[in-house]
Amino acid sequence: MLARFSWVLRSTQVYTPVVRSFLIVALAILAATPQDPAPPAPRPSFAEWLDGVRAEALTRGIRQEIVDEAFADITEPLPAVIERDRTQPETVLTLEDYLSRVVTERRIGSAGEMFVRHRGLLDQVSTRYAISPRIIVAAWGLESNFGQTSGNQPTIAALATLAWDPRRSTLFRRELFNALEILNHGDIELVNMRGSWAGAMGQPQFMPSSYLQYAQDFDGDGRRDIWSSPADVFASIANYLQAHRWTDGERWGREVRVSPEAAGRIAGEVDRRSGSCGARRNMTVALPMARWQELGVRLPGGRRLPTSTLDAALVSGESRRFLVYRNYEALLEYNCAHSYAISVGLIADSIR
Repeated sequence: MLARFSWVLRSTQVYTPVVRSFLIVALAILAATPQDPAPPAPRPSFAEWLDGVRAEALTRGIRQEIVDEAFADITEPLPAVIERDRTQPETVLTLEDYLSRVVTERRIGSAGEMFVRHRGLLDQVSTRYAISPRIIVAAWGLESNFGQTSGNQPTIAALATLAWDPRRSTLFRRELFNALEILNHGDIELVNMRGSWAGAMGQPQFMPSSYLQYAQDFDGDGRRDIWSSPADVFASIANYLQAHRWTDGERWGREVRVSPEAAGRIAGEVDRRSGSCGARRNMTVALPMARWQELGVRLPGGRRLPTSTLDAALVSGESRRFLVYRNYEALLEYNCAHSYAISVGLIADSIR
């Protein structure tokens, strides 16, 4: 519009001097006024987007035959994957509802049985990585129900769907290329590369980036098989926790009682944490145990808190509260959700 108005002004002589002066001022105002931004370019079709992914994979050193095989049967995003991304149970359930569904007598019983069945192998892994066998079993049980439900979604198709979806496209595009790198290395065949709707793979439910960094070949067969080798599964979980500073011999946390009066004091006097992880923002800073005692926090039976040199942070649900120590941070690194981390801790504590 501005260009057309300027052309008319320059190309006609019918205006009086007064009108021309008015139009010149109007033209100057229009020139100084921000114009509407150009509409964003339309997104490419899924097929066009996949073509770009294929081309980039080749520049990253992924072999042509791997690229061809990986994308041969992918023609459109998977609607079920996007739906699951919007309804994750760790985010839509309260802490109490999640614990009641996950920390069940059946799962606790299975954890004890698996602990006994694999005790020799678990002890070997524990010795090498300094991680309690109980916490390994608990994480294994929560991630894949002790290897029974590790997911049946084709990993490449699931990651391509989430990389195409604009909500977290940057994150999942990286994971998609990491998954192609795993195929390129030969650790798993495409037909067996399956896992959760979010691209988490195998019995430990590792994202491809975690697999590349932490998966272990504990049985020494030359492949890091987190899909079917118990030795590699246990060692990979242990290696992940060790890398995230789990300290053997220390507790993860404990359930506590907080009265309404104590809750009011805590809300007014204790700061919340910061960070990119939502769970960390939804917990307090760590304080000495003596300070929590002063604030009115007690054990579930009303007894005084134990003496400890470890600082603890408070995690609160609607009715249940937990003081958590530095080992809890390693569990949040595995899955940054209080419902998940507390469930792992409670299941591990239940194994006798």
